[in-house]
Formats: sequence, C-alpha cells, structure tokens
Amino acid sequence: MKYTNPILSGFHPDPSICRVENDFYLVTSSFEYFPGLPLFHSTDLVHWEQINHILDRDSQFTLSTEAPNCLGIYAPTIRYHEGIYYCIVTNVGGPKGGNFFVYTTDPYGAWSDPVMLPFDGIDPSLFFDDNGKVYYSGTDKGVFITELTLSKSTAADGSMQINCDHIGKQVYAWNGSGGNNPEGPHLYKFDGMYYLMIAEGGTEYCHMVTIARSTSVYGPYEECPHNPVLTNRSTELPIKAVGHADLIEDQNGNWWAVCLGIRPLGYPFRHNLGRETMLVPVIWEQGWPVIGMHGNSHVNVEIETSLLPCTGTNLNASFESRYYIPGRSMVDTFDTASMHPSWNTIYNPDYTLYDFTKNGLILHGNENDLSSSNVKSILCRRQEHFDFTAQLTLCMETIPENGESGLAIYMNNRHHYEIAMTMIHQKRCLIIRRQIGRLKAVENIIEYDNNTVILQLTGSRKEYTFAYCSSERELPVTIGSGEAQYLTTEVGGCFTGNYIAIYAADADAICKKFVYDVK
Repeated sequence: MKYTNPILSGFHPDPSICRVENDFYLVTSSFEYFPGLPLFHSTDLVHWEQINHILDRDSQFTLSTEAPNCLGIYAPTIRYHEGIYYCIVTNVGGPKGGNFFVYTTDPYGAWSDPVMLPFDGIDPSLFFDDNGKVYYSGTDKGVFITELTLSKSTAADGSMQINCDHIGKQVYAWNGSGGNNPEGPHLYKFDGMYYLMIAEGGTEYCHMVTIARSTSVYGPYEECPHNPVLTNRSTELPIKAVGHADLIEDQNGNWWAVCLGIRPLGYPFRHNLGRETMLVPVIWEQGWPVIGMHGNSHVNVEIETSLLPCTGTNLNASFESRYYIPGRSMVDTFDTASMHPSWNTIYNPDYTLYDFTKNGLILHGNENDLSSSNVKSILCRRQEHFDFTAQLTLCMETIPENGESGLAIYMNNRHHYEIAMTMIHQKRCLIIRRQIGRLKAVENIIEYDNNTVILQLTGSRKEYTFAYCSSERELPVTIGSGEAQYLTTEVGGCFTGNYIAIYAADADAICKKFVYDVK
C-alpha cells in the first residue's frame, strides 16, 4: 500500500498530532493569518479533513501588525488527556503575546480563551505522565522542562475552567547533538524511558530531528547513537528541509512521525508553497525510534507500508467528507453568512470590511492596498499545488480614481503579483502589477468597459499567468505573467507560503464566485 507526501500540501508547517481511540487530530502553525491554527481530522493518517480553527476569536489572540511573515502563531502542540484536548502555542510579537494553552472537550466546537503561561521563548509542548504529573517543555536559549499543576473549576457561566496553579523550576535538559537552533521539543514515554525529541540545524536546508532518552524526566539525557533520526539534508531527494517532528502511536501499536518539509521549484533551491506536512513510519529498535521507509531516516515522496490504520477508509477510494478537504478543487459562491474554512485574513480582521450577502461577498476597500503592512480588505487561501487555476468573478459598479479590486498571488506585502480592475484618468481599466521588494511596477493596462469581469490566475513551477474574460462563455485572454522564483521564501519570505488573495483598496467590490481548480 502506497501513500504520497505531503499529506497536507501548501503552507502547513510545524505539525503536531494526537490520537483519541481511532481518530487522529493534527494542527499546524498559522503565523500572521486569521483564524489561527487550522485543525484537521483523519482516521487513516493519510486522508485529512479540516474541521475547525482552534483560534477563531479576537478574545483568544491579537496578531502583531507591521511585521508580515515573521511573527504570529508559532509551533503548536496538541495533546489529549482524560477527556480534554489541549493545544499549547506561542503568539510571537503580539500585543498580548507569549506562551499559552487553550482547551476543549469537543475539537469540532469552540476552544477556550487562553491560559497564559509565564515562560519566555517559543515552541511549547505539554506532556502528561502516567504518574499524573504534567510537564511543559519549551525553547529559550536552550531546551528546558518544568512541571505544571493544572486544576479544573467551574466558571461563572457554568462552563469548565482549567487553571495553572503551580509552575516548577525550569531545568535545561538537553541542547541537542550540536546543530544550531535546537527547538521544537516534545516529550514522550516508551517502555519506562523518557524521550526528548527536538529539531536542530535551523529551519532551512540543514533541518533535522534528533532525540535523547533518560530514566528521569529532567535528565541527564543520553543522545541517540544514530542521530539525526530524521533528515533529508545532503541527499538528492525532492523533499528538502525536513524537520520539526511529532510522534504518535496508532491503535494497532504502530508508530508514526509527522514533520515539515519543502518541495523546491528547482535548482538553485527556492520554494513557494511554504513548509508542508509529511508522514513517515517509525519502528523501535534497541530502545530508539528508527524513522522512515526501511529505516532510512528520510522522507520520501512515495512511501510503501502495510501498517497504516485505514480505519473506515480505503486508501484507493475517493475520500469524501462534509468538511473541507485540503488540496481539493473548490468553488465558493459567497452565499453563506460565514467564510469558507480555507479562507484567511491577514492579522485580526476589521469586520466592517466584509459583508456576506445573497448576491455575494462585498469587500469594502480601505486605504490600505496589498503593499501595506496594516489591516487591509483581503481574503486569501493557501496555494496548495504548483499547477492550478484560480478564477474570481468580480463586480465593481463604481470605482473612485485609483480605487481597485482584484486577484493576487501573495507572499507578503513586499512580494506579490496581481490583476485588478481600477479607474485611471476616469477610465475603467484592468491592470497587471508586480512588486518584488522595493521594485514595483504596473506592467500592463487595458481599458475595460464592463462592470463585471472574470479574473484568472494560473500557476506553474515557472510562472504565474494572469488573464481575464467578460463571461464564462468566453475564453480568457492572457495579459501578463511573472516568474514564480521571485515569490519564494529564499527571495522575500520568512515562514509562510504563497496565498491566492482577493482584495479591495479605496473601493467597494462584489465577489460573486471563486474557483480553485487543480490541474
């Protein structure tokens, strides 16, 4: 039986996973995008459905503006203990930032407001020991472990409330095998031994996963003799920068690792989809995890194994769900009162900029365009494939001079390409604009008389191409393109991947239909 990596394509970094009986739940980082922490469910570890966002309310977190791509919601860990789901995470740079956890008894429902924790650093994780104790591990000038005491109480509204009543001394336990930036710690217990697994080597092409063990939770920790236990560095494998892993035991006693990795466009290596989620099998030999197909310590694109749980799912059958299935083609006619779960805004949204009506979504453009680092009128969804076509049916009845609305491929506010309807010298036009760092230019202007237009964006490994037509009966006319290599992390990004965005600036626009089609 074969499956293909990534199991979650597009910007889905820092995966963490837990199991409840036959169900697996997985969460990934979201950085400056809102809602935060997309939550996924599977019964076979290969087919995933997005069932929720863990952080979906302003009361839970405030994202920092003025800092695209490098701050926000970092490296969550999801765990389940005695009927309660916990997700612990860092909000880096936020006005009320820091480390906190949220919790719920229903992963499909609302998660709690945050329980703040007084720890500096990033990449927090929770470990529930079989002796009833709870431990926190994190990264702050090294990897540390401390004990927490959690208690339950009843809030004024009758709901369950979890409090952190005690925090023990921080013990710096293990700083890795010598690679730079030891981070992303997770604690496990196997056959009576404590295992501390971390990421090292930075999040670039030397990324790797290492592990150590001890008879005591605080150490001293003995390093695994075959570290790194997972890496694709110095190989010709197409998946690169593998690291930041989490382990899970399935209901049949088999072990698995989820981790991040990237798929570069070509050589020299540049990637535009962001860091994606991969799955690899794990076996235990002589008290150490051996990760990868045939124990090769690598992440392969195709992995053959007979050990997948496959609960309720035939891997060779078409996977169906009433929830959003990441990576599928999708159509949004904006005729419901809420956003499709694949959409995000950048930072906490200004809700006055969005009106969901029976006739479509009205974007009220404010003074901020795509180049602004402030809150703007935008909806965006992950680019999940190299080859795709996105179409937006857009209506603008009136346009102020230089007001605009359109369809963009967006890495951050300094790196994006877009096609837009606008008004120039009192003439309605379509334009193609590209920005690469401080270089910004309108590359094509076409007069256009209609109020409604279908804008099209086509992606490939080499370029993004823009086209338009007046109706679905017409063939789109290409009016511009831009190289994919300039919208990559290596050129202008930090931690995210490219998004397909619809936006408005200094004008109102009605979005009637959006189509994301996988080639």
